[in-house]
Amino acid sequence: MGDLVRLEVDGGIGTIRLDRAPMNALSRQMQEEIRQAAQQAEARHDIRAVIVYGGEKVFAAGADIKEMVGWSYADVATEGAQLQSAFTSVARIGKPTVAAITGYALGGGLELALCCDFRVAGDNAKLGQPEITLGIIPGAGGTQRLPRLVGPARAKDIVFSGRFVGAPEALSIGLVDQVVGPDDVYEQARAMVERYASGPALALRAAKEAIDRGLDVDLSTGLAIERVQFAGLFATEDRTAGMTSFIDSGPGQADFRGR
Repeated sequence: MGDLVRLEVDGGIGTIRLDRAPMNALSRQMQEEIRQAAQQAEARHDIRAVIVYGGEKVFAAGADIKEMVGWSYADVATEGAQLQSAFTSVARIGKPTVAAITGYALGGGLELALCCDFRVAGDNAKLGQPEITLGIIPGAGGTQRLPRLVGPARAKDIVFSGRFVGAPEALSIGLVDQVVGPDDVYEQARAMVERYASGPALALRAAKEAIDRGLDVDLSTGLAIERVQFAGLFATEDRTAGMTSFIDSGPGQADFRGR
């Protein structure tokens, strides 16, 4: 795929592997390769779920500050939009996604993890938005996705202070969904999404879109989004297979083909 980001596929699960030693600093090149990997993961029919993984030691320790230090306002107006859109490409993967977090997930690293549906962290993980200590604020979704996940007061504390959040606290406030030993992070992330990989791909996509889009609108509009997605699934082969299998064999026996 690229020099710094790879898309690896095994058993219906795609892994977007960040590989810029030593800390996976999110340079412009890396951001663009993340975009490309996400777009490919979205397009490939042999990928049914996605893991974003930084490796055994670190997820991503943030943006490449050496690149940013000389930026002007005009530079940021362009680069900031590109950074947001690169990460949003991960959020828009219409398949179950999980961030497998070891070590640091800071700044842009945490913002990337927030683009996934789920987060599995090692018990050594440190998460945070330390941008305030640089005299700036999160610029790749942290001020928006973080409060939607943990609530505005907790998000403000994390952003205002720039402090690191350890794995136990992250679990207790819902910032991560599971905490395991560092050596088990990737396999646990894989186990989390394997349960969805054999499911009805179009229904999973519809459910994800209904939830994600519904969070940004009022309840009445959200219900309309749900209604449209629900109706559309009656045109799929998987819906026919699922209902027929339920009648003939009971729940949980359908063979879904993603059509």
